[in-house]
Amino acid sequence: MIEVSNISKKVITAEGTLSILQKINLSLVSGESLAIVGPSGSGKSTLLGILAGLDLPTAGSVSLAGQDITAMDEEGRAAVRAETVGFVFQSFHLLPGLTALENVALPLELQSDKEALKTAAYYLQRVGLEHRTTHYPRQLSGGEQQRVAVARAFACRPTILFADEPTGNLDTGTGEKISDLLFDLNKEEGTTLVLVTHEHNLAARCGQRLVLAAGRQVVESPIKKKVPGKKAAVEKKVAPDTKLKAKPKAKPQTEPEAKPKAKAQGSKS
Repeated sequence: MIEVSNISKKVITAEGTLSILQKINLSLVSGESLAIVGPSGSGKSTLLGILAGLDLPTAGSVSLAGQDITAMDEEGRAAVRAETVGFVFQSFHLLPGLTALENVALPLELQSDKEALKTAAYYLQRVGLEHRTTHYPRQLSGGEQQRVAVARAFACRPTILFADEPTGNLDTGTGEKISDLLFDLNKEEGTTLVLVTHEHNLAARCGQRLVLAAGRQVVESPIKKKVPGKKAAVEKKVAPDTKLKAKPKAKPQTEPEAKPKAKAQGSKS
């Protein structure tokens, strides 16, 4: 479904060439989920944009649904996105002058879908907002706005869904509900899910995880998980030795010196 080979991204700045991504590789089959994680400035959102065909790499290739989008012009990439890709953003990106129903139906109407409103109503019901279809974004809470955005993304029945910090602007409880919704729809619709997140709990729910640090791909090895066990074993060996050394020092200093002094005072009196 997604094949990435040696992706690199560099930009020219006033201070010289800035390397944002360096030789990133990944493979994701249909229906799987991937979390892209790492500290701020590590290149996560840049990578997501390249995977979705919103940006081009300086080197390397990206195959999306069997098509090499890095070999296409903007018009070609836009056509692939319209056919296969859905988006959920951190800032919702709802149109303020449209109702929840109209926001969800808009991309379908742009595709000349005659069932746009019916499909939009169905997906709003799926996200629990059937009673808010006529409300405008300003009349909705942050969690409700994000649910509208999720409904809009899934209403187009994308093959791949890209989500950029989908719970970043939400409180913990609401964020968990949005996460449940994303993964429930991911399973039910068979949609491949790729998300950028700082939330460890959200990343842990994905089948794969790609870690970035300063634009480089961090290879996570199972050996790292054994390190804490090794440290604990060393500490267990060290702890008994220190205790044995402490006891011999305590006995000769306290017991032998106290008893002779007591006897000497008794003989004088």
